[in-house]
Amino acid sequence: MKTGLFILSFCCFFAAGRAQTTKTQRPNVIIINMDDMGYGDTEPYGMTGIPTPNFNKAAKEGMRFTHFNAAQAICSPSRAALLTGCYPNRIGLRGALSPDSKIALDTAEETIASLLKKAGYKTAMLGKWHLGSKAPNLPLHYGFDSFYGLPYSNDMWPVDYEGKPQAAVAGKKSYPELPLLDGDKPADYVRTPDDQAMLTGTFTRKAVRFIENNKSAPFFLYLAHPMPHVPLAASAAFRGKSELGLFGDVIMELDWSVGEIMKSLDRNKIASNTILIIMSDNGPWLRFGNHAGSSGGFRGGKMTIWDGGTRVPCIIRWPGKVEAGSVNSNLITNMDILPTLLQLSHAAPPEKKIDGISFADLLLGRSDKAPRQVFYYYYNENSLKAVRYKNWKLVLPHTSVSYTSDIHGKDGFPGAATRAEVKMALYDLAHDPGEAYDVQQQYPELVQKMLVFVEEARADMGDDLTGRKGKNLRQPAIVN
Repeated sequence: MKTGLFILSFCCFFAAGRAQTTKTQRPNVIIINMDDMGYGDTEPYGMTGIPTPNFNKAAKEGMRFTHFNAAQAICSPSRAALLTGCYPNRIGLRGALSPDSKIALDTAEETIASLLKKAGYKTAMLGKWHLGSKAPNLPLHYGFDSFYGLPYSNDMWPVDYEGKPQAAVAGKKSYPELPLLDGDKPADYVRTPDDQAMLTGTFTRKAVRFIENNKSAPFFLYLAHPMPHVPLAASAAFRGKSELGLFGDVIMELDWSVGEIMKSLDRNKIASNTILIIMSDNGPWLRFGNHAGSSGGFRGGKMTIWDGGTRVPCIIRWPGKVEAGSVNSNLITNMDILPTLLQLSHAAPPEKKIDGISFADLLLGRSDKAPRQVFYYYYNENSLKAVRYKNWKLVLPHTSVSYTSDIHGKDGFPGAATRAEVKMALYDLAHDPGEAYDVQQQYPELVQKMLVFVEEARADMGDDLTGRKGKNLRQPAIVN
């Protein structure tokens, strides 16, 4: 009898030990998401005049993706896609949500944070949220244990383009004071450019503190920097340090932030068990001229379906697991991050349909084949404007923001925003990354093949441009 009890106790202890071992072996996850950082804004992606030693180090020690796309080229939809693994129009997200927006991300949607939390992770968010401006549509209600940051973009505040208080700026809505939230409640307010200049440093120091306080257990940290979205601001330690003015100073401070995160991981001896993802939510807001970034030579920018709007930098570092210094040219989207992280952390998948496809095998070198071949470019509320198949991109007729018709702004002031009619065209991104030469007449059979993909998308998610209602759409939260 005693022998049986001993065996039973040993088995229970062994099982508990295995469970604990499995838990501690789950990789930590850090996502650093920049706001409006263009494809070409750092040295690993072609920038000149701005030293970025820490972006360089991350690329040298990790994998640099060259065909990584945001699901949409604007803040709220892109962030919804990242956190839920869904096309944002599938879950009802559109545009840049304002402080008085009547919609938000539905709390019923599962996120990276909520799914990893179920798997035993400690979760935290720092920086810009932009998926709802008040509780219950703030991070604590989507799986994050803590949140400190802005509810929306840093330009949604009652300050003019010169940095002076103003109730209503020409071309802008009248906004309330910009709150800095701790959880669901304001801890402070961002009232001046000097307050803006403190944001990158504040969020970075809090990120390092979170890492140090949670180094013994699996954690997920989502650090969503408000910069380099306008209005630009850099702390005194970085002002005047670059050759490209204030924009360069801001990039240098973001580079410092990346370095502080990597130093913390190395110092606490958890770098080899931490997946670090560095990315951007969409391309540069080009109408701000020298206060906007670089699309890396791709056509268009933020708010367009051209590659300058959706193709963004992405570096993934995981020492010992991801090949150091590797470059990957496969088609990947920010929707693919969620299923990839769930596979790598052995966490349960979401219950509802998602659009992301895991690229874990590609990341770990177990496969060199692209898991994704098709990507749909939606914009506005639910307008299907283009589809990509491998290296081919079929642009559908639509109206778009144009950055080539007007003079861009300068020193924090925007240029005019005009629109242009876009005709149907087929581009070969392998030979024409700038999307300049329409080759649909040379490849009519490819156009027909891609129009089948278009029809599948319209049946699934709908298309406002053709009046189609999708069969598999979910509703956003309605804000009273």
